[in-house]
Amino acid sequence: MRILFATGNADKINEAAQILEELGHSVEQLMSEAERIEFDEPKNLGLEGVALSKIEQARAMIEGTESADCAILVEDSGIFLHAFDEWPGANSSDVEQELGLDGILDLLTEEQDRGAEYRAVAVLALGERVWKTSGVCRGRISAEKLGGNGFGYDPIFIPDAGDGRTFGQMLAAAKNLISHRRAAMQALAELLKTPSK
Repeated sequence: MRILFATGNADKINEAAQILEELGHSVEQLMSEAERIEFDEPKNLGLEGVALSKIEQARAMIEGTESADCAILVEDSGIFLHAFDEWPGANSSDVEQELGLDGILDLLTEEQDRGAEYRAVAVLALGERVWKTSGVCRGRISAEKLGGNGFGYDPIFIPDAGDGRTFGQMLAAAKNLISHRRAAMQALAELLKTPSK
């Protein structure tokens, strides 16, 4: 199937393509008059609610166009700090912009739980069919910013499945092997392999 990925992040598109093209699907960016697409994001509904809302908005965009029979893919992710109940979650990007990574580190005292996890939700829709998967990468928050790779919380997130470095210290290829996004995309690939009943 031809899959239109509703994202402006080329790395996300490449990662999804590596996984889904092995199954014979094509993955390309959903374009809107060659401009970056701005979606309304109901963040109060959580990651899955945001992803499902984006799916519906993307479907409305391609309705009546030559792309109307294509599948739409959306992925949404956030970080969840164990010291705070389900926070920042769907608001991760806004919180990072507002507080900065130094502000996040200042919130965590030495006595607090530094556990954290990145979560991703992937939703693929084609006609009436909707596939939903999720992925998690567990880890902890470092005491300081380390590394300049990646984006968002990567310089302060140390994955349990890694070697003690933050995502910010890892090259993209190493991070992608254990990332929450990869887990969600792999789970999606498994669903697409399963014949429908």
